[in-house]
Amino acid sequence: MENLDHLITESQADFAACDNTTALDDAKAKYLGKTGALTSALKGLGKLSAEERPKAGAVINVVKQSVEAALNSRREAILDAAQAKQLAGESLDITLPARAQSTGGLHPVTLTLQRIEQLFHSIGFDVATGPEIETDFYNFTALNIPENHPARAMHDTFYVDDDHVLRTHTSPVQVHYMEDVLKDNKTPPLKIIAPGRVYRVDSDATHSPMFHQVEGLWVDEDISFANLKGVVQDFLQKFFERDDLTVRFRPSFFPFTEPSAEMDMSWNGGWLEIGGCGMVHPEVFKHVNIDSEKYQGFAFGLGVERLAMLRYGVNDLRHFFNNDLRFLSQFSK
Repeated sequence: MENLDHLITESQADFAACDNTTALDDAKAKYLGKTGALTSALKGLGKLSAEERPKAGAVINVVKQSVEAALNSRREAILDAAQAKQLAGESLDITLPARAQSTGGLHPVTLTLQRIEQLFHSIGFDVATGPEIETDFYNFTALNIPENHPARAMHDTFYVDDDHVLRTHTSPVQVHYMEDVLKDNKTPPLKIIAPGRVYRVDSDATHSPMFHQVEGLWVDEDISFANLKGVVQDFLQKFFERDDLTVRFRPSFFPFTEPSAEMDMSWNGGWLEIGGCGMVHPEVFKHVNIDSEKYQGFAFGLGVERLAMLRYGVNDLRHFFNNDLRFLSQFSK
């Protein structure tokens, strides 16, 4: 049988010349394929005598192992080189500075709400919330608003269906809260503010279809207009940080309060309307089973955006909702 050692050096040279796995597989066939040199040598063992066959088989097996080792080594080298090339192309230069991340800030309306809640909490008022989609009963009937009131008209209110509306004020929260107090077998006194979004069909420089309102309610024995005026004036003085700010009431009408008044505050040498208020109407107490002969209460409502406009010197309500970063960024510095 011929000497097969030359196949080791030849295969190593052929494998080393391959720069991809396809070429390597072609070179492999020359030695280990169906018609390869080593395959032919193995087939030739049958022509040898029984005494020669074991020795020749052992020699062929040693050569085959050497060829396969050279093949596997070259295959690993090719794959490693391909992976290194891929990693080099996809690598990140971690020495580069990171992309800058902008720092956000709270919306001016949110800042105003937080300030309102903080100031009222400091004088004993809790914060109450409620659903923005209300039933006709809670939004109108429970607040003594009659069937023919303009607020119930389609052109003034967003109706979800015949019995549900996007709330036009946060007064329904007061009704829910008084009901919940009685459910828990509690009785007045109770002091709450009800901040939140409300919806009305209106839009111009000073009105928006969606805006924020905060309403206050204090129910106790012997509550009067004097308490109401003191609370509102104290809040406005602290909110605007002006001890010289005063409040006056002008007679008005609201279905859910009696008597009712418009609230004005002194501003830049004149008077500016700031909201509505009054003593809670006995009919409202009747809906929540509070004895109006024993308990009295006052309620008031303020526009959050209006307070924000005055505090920050904004002349158009729509700026708050246009999402213009040039405007909003002024409040996050």
